Amino acid sequence: MKKKTLVLALLSVLAGGLILSSCAPTQQAAAPDGYTLRPAVGGERRSLNLAGFGKVNYYADTRGTGRPLILTHAVNAAASAYEVKPLWDAYAGSRPVYALEWPGFGRSDRPDVQYTPEMMAQALRALVAQVGGDVDVVALSLGSEFAARAALAEPRIKTLAMISPSGFGQPRGGSQRANEEDGGQRLYNRLNAVGNTLYGVLRTRPSIQYFLSRSFRGPVPDDVVNYAYDTSHQAGAKYAPLYFVSGRLFDQDAYDNLYNKLTIPALVLYDQDGFVSFDRLPLFAQKPQASVVRIPDTDGLPHFEKPSEVKAALNAFWEKNR
Repeated sequence: MKKKTLVLALLSVLAGGLILSSCAPTQQAAAPDGYTLRPAVGGERRSLNLAGFGKVNYYADTRGTGRPLILTHAVNAAASAYEVKPLWDAYAGSRPVYALEWPGFGRSDRPDVQYTPEMMAQALRALVAQVGGDVDVVALSLGSEFAARAALAEPRIKTLAMISPSGFGQPRGGSQRANEEDGGQRLYNRLNAVGNTLYGVLRTRPSIQYFLSRSFRGPVPDDVVNYAYDTSHQAGAKYAPLYFVSGRLFDQDAYDNLYNKLTIPALVLYDQDGFVSFDRLPLFAQKPQASVVRIPDTDGLPHFEKPSEVKAALNAFWEKNR
């Protein structure tokens, strides 16, 4: 694969993943590599040790009553728990809430190791064990595949709500075409060889602004761009995104291998999305425990653009499945 092709693939794929929240204080100063990120959400910052990886960060607010809620973000060039902050703010204080940051993202460790879907699912299962008892999970984008994988092996996950999930249609873009093991490794090695240069371009403010604009109907808030810039300048920030770009974090057929096997109540919230399609949602909606709700006039981030509608849909789903 020529370098030009690699550049185009990396740009298009990482663009699709830049999905961030918009509730942090604005920070104008540039962040040097290794800059200590301010907390992504409220509550207490905690961590768990994941065997063979290191520390995985999560946030906890144990106030409130009822079944604990775990929130998980997407996977992209600048991912963190900021992506679920509107949901955190909506439920913190009324029920126990936890926000997981996937291995390689946010304030979790970011070592140069092999990142796999099973590692991500293992991190979620470890948090469920840490919480203890039954939980509800809300996942975003590719995080939905990891959450579904975890739910198939963890009976304490009682419901799964997915926002703009990948894996429900024909992939759009190179990163969502899951590669065979050896082909994916070869692509990863090629991307890694030029990763510093390409990632350096992607994490500039103009690039971040452009890519984020594809996920918002209106203007992208400045604080979203600022936090994306900060988190993309952490030491080791390129490693997990390169596995994402190489396709090795996607299931080859997430619908048949994961979603169609779910027996717990599952909800999909969606509308337009420039990076994933939802061709098999009508089929999924026929499952006895499945619900599908369209949040109109949104672009992949309905919990940012229409938070009240999203909260109403989530509440109705949980009320129905208690």
